[in-house]
Amino acid sequence: MSTVQNTSNVTDLFGAGAAKSSKSSVEDTQNRFLNLLVAQMKNQDPLNPLDNAQVTSQMAQLSTVQGIENMKASMEALAASLGTHQMSQAANLIGRAVLVPGDTIRPTEVENVVGFELEAPADKVTLTISDASGATVRTVNLGERKEGVNLVEWDGLRDDGTAAPDAAYSFEIEAVSDGKAAAAATLHLGLVNSVSQGSEGVQLNLAGQDKANYADIRQIF
Repeated sequence: MSTVQNTSNVTDLFGAGAAKSSKSSVEDTQNRFLNLLVAQMKNQDPLNPLDNAQVTSQMAQLSTVQGIENMKASMEALAASLGTHQMSQAANLIGRAVLVPGDTIRPTEVENVVGFELEAPADKVTLTISDASGATVRTVNLGERKEGVNLVEWDGLRDDGTAAPDAAYSFEIEAVSDGKAAAAATLHLGLVNSVSQGSEGVQLNLAGQDKANYADIRQIF
């Protein structure tokens, strides 16, 4: 009597890439496994029968592969659904201003707002605005500021009291608490022109060619 005996696991039988295969490949793997199992049982040596524990272990591994594939498919479907929902929500922001991470500012209306977020209250906060060359345009002592998101409007003037030309500037926030530097994240106020779907999720396309992720919005105006 011929003997068909295999003591390898599912990965050995069907390749190391079984867990990464597509849904159809997993179904093919299941069919091949069941066919092989039936052949083993039909042709097993009566004096050396199949090990029940081993068969059970192989079936459990196959079930795990199927479970992972099913979970992957469910997660992909959920992600697609959330992406569609976020796109719909983001579309409602077109024409509105949002506060997002960034350090750009202009002396024109709406774009002249400085935002920053403090992890803890600060005893002293200093705002420094610089031009494209890195030269300081304006330095403002903002005094004490509370924890969380803070907003300050720039009057568009330079340190000498003259109006700053309409251009793109950058700003920095220096915060001090109990004599020590405190963490401060800069926030940019931008007008939403359009929204798009990218590899990182829903993206906001802001005026001035700035971009921001939908998930990074701190405030909506």
